[in-house]
Amino acid sequence: MIAFRPMQKKDVPRIAELERICFRSPWSENSLYGELRNSIAHYRVGEEDGHVIAYGGMWVMFGEAHVTNVAVDPEYRGRGYGKLLMLELISTALLHHADSMTLEVRISNTVAQNLYASLGFEVAGRRKRYYMDTGEDGLIMWNRQLKKTAAVHS
Repeated sequence: MIAFRPMQKKDVPRIAELERICFRSPWSENSLYGELRNSIAHYRVGEEDGHVIAYGGMWVMFGEAHVTNVAVDPEYRGRGYGKLLMLELISTALLHHADSMTLEVRISNTVAQNLYASLGFEVAGRRKRYYMDTGEDGLIMWNRQLKKTAAVHS
């Protein structure tokens, strides 16, 4: 079973490894260390048997949470951990007084889009050529009812 906790300095090398495994344009260790010093950043890691297998982060400001990263080790996908991670981010956002959450997702990533839609996110726009590595467009998705989502999934 996955257990969540705040990201710590000791997690950064493993999270940077997950970034390299999961993304074409991974965040660097320096960027991740910088997020630990960022007062509006809130990162959560998911562990199974003491091993970091997932993580997600967001910036919370002015009552809104902006998801920056969501990753699950490919070896652990298909077990519902992505959904549990997003629910953990929603709970964390609520603790920091956010009532809405936004994120960008690749047009081609229909698995993630379906997950986000199942959690109350709706498409609100499109960012042309948002992903610099491929020039792919990004969908902007919003959930403006975090409390309702949290209640439905608790």
